[in-house]
Amino acid sequence: MEASRSFSSVSRSGEKPYSLSVNPSKAPVRFSPKTLQKPSFVHKIPSYQPLSYGGRLAFVCSSRNPISGVVPANNADPDGGFAPADYDEKPREECGVVGIFGDPEASRLCYLALHALQHRGQEGAGIVTVNNNVLQSVTGVGLVSDVFNQSKLEQLPGESAIGHVRYSTAGSSMLKNVQPFVAGYRFGSVGVAHNGNLVNYRSLRAKLEDSGSIFNTTSDTEVVLHLIAISKARPFFLRIVDACEQLQGAYSMVFLTEDKLVAVRDPFGFRPLVMGRRSNGAVVFASETCALDLIEATYEREVYPGEVLVVDKDGIQSLCLMAHPEPKKCVFEHIYFSMPNSVVFGRSVYESRRAFGKILATEAPVDCDVVIAVPDSGVVAALGFAEKAGVPFQQGLIRSHYVGRTFIEPSQRIRDFGVKLKLSPVRAVLEGKRVVVVDDSIVRGTTSSKIVRLIKESGAREVHMRIASPPIIASCYYGVDTPSSEELISNRMSLEELREFIGCNSLAFLPIDSMKKLYDEDARNFCYACFSGNYPVLPTELKVKRVGDFLDDGLNSSLEFIDGGWVQASRNQVAQKTVSSS
Repeated sequence: MEASRSFSSVSRSGEKPYSLSVNPSKAPVRFSPKTLQKPSFVHKIPSYQPLSYGGRLAFVCSSRNPISGVVPANNADPDGGFAPADYDEKPREECGVVGIFGDPEASRLCYLALHALQHRGQEGAGIVTVNNNVLQSVTGVGLVSDVFNQSKLEQLPGESAIGHVRYSTAGSSMLKNVQPFVAGYRFGSVGVAHNGNLVNYRSLRAKLEDSGSIFNTTSDTEVVLHLIAISKARPFFLRIVDACEQLQGAYSMVFLTEDKLVAVRDPFGFRPLVMGRRSNGAVVFASETCALDLIEATYEREVYPGEVLVVDKDGIQSLCLMAHPEPKKCVFEHIYFSMPNSVVFGRSVYESRRAFGKILATEAPVDCDVVIAVPDSGVVAALGFAEKAGVPFQQGLIRSHYVGRTFIEPSQRIRDFGVKLKLSPVRAVLEGKRVVVVDDSIVRGTTSSKIVRLIKESGAREVHMRIASPPIIASCYYGVDTPSSEELISNRMSLEELREFIGCNSLAFLPIDSMKKLYDEDARNFCYACFSGNYPVLPTELKVKRVGDFLDDGLNSSLEFIDGGWVQASRNQVAQKTVSSS
């Protein structure tokens, strides 16, 4: 049975569906005569069956796991003596990529573009440039501003560059996994920066190791370099095509050689990748348009799903990587990952989030005095909610931007210490008020319960949570760091159970059907796997890679030794795989 669930709120009749227009395309760049063909496809939308629960409309999931033993009801504050600065438990984007061709200040522009993409990864950063046919690299652990300074950028001359910021769960071995990676092979050198996750990484790596390949990292990106090196195809960009035809999963990548910059996006288009151009003609690729804005590059278009773009001194050539299926763009880019000022998948992220808030106000209305947001990701949706509800929006929670990675808690424990480090309630806004709190998502639920308690302790009369996304019930295998399905609270609790756990007066999520109405005809082109458990690309192995790196770097042990970095595929996935192969 499909592992799917939705939570619905009260809906009003007579409301017109919200819609967002796709941005008009810019003037096209030069392409080869070969064009991308639009394939045929069959689309299936999972069905949802409502059940009455405690006087409310709720939905149940046939594969829901029991709560007992996973999140004890009496363990409301799991914080220990160390409070992580990253309190918010949100799903994390794995990384952001940049590519620049034809600008004498390529490394400095790449540095600035990576700064604009810092929200996509804060654990490591790197830049590779080419100068006098030699690829030069600087990588390091930390923020972009920690890794690079004037002297480091002076070590990276050249007119072409690629860059990368990453998020990871790694420990001491993480530096080896910081991209871009550079490798030499018999026909030259190549650098690569990758955003995404390969679901067949394990089998590809095992096959390559059986053939004698030696791996220096635990990153799935290194597999791509090995596949390029052993390919018999000519010229170079056909080696990339040959390698990518063997990959399954999500990848938006930029490659740099002595004379070319190549951008490629997987056939499903899971992760974003856009192209722009500076006034001097330099071509720029980036994960989001906010990076283009900072370096004054004009947004031209997306890299299409399944497309390879080759940039060299002769111009730009576009090739179709392979016959691509129906696109499955990650809807969480619009919910949480991307900056509000970005245009992602041809749509304004700001307008999407504002519309999510309006839908919540329409379908889950509540009598309230003030609307506040969980900063920063909930702000735009809260503005939309307040606008539609006709209730003032105010800053009821102030976020501190100066918190380090961890803080040592005093010996006399402070309740909800980690949350209090980052969020400070404004009593003047909250005291005696019926408060609507808008957040982008709920993952494990522990942070939400602390936020509700914080607001009530500041004198709020009522607290109503409104979540600007459907419930997350399944892990992502396409480049997003999400917990296992057993840890996702919406996969284990009904709507009423979750409301009681969080401690709010009412709770409502964005209905998935309303989200699809918002995107109209484009709705079928988004991936909703984290909300439904229906995966566009099934894991090809019984074990799938957990996003992030692990303490063992694979240099001194067999592949089996790093099994701690793998999680068992769910029974549902294995069953789907068995059915599809029979």
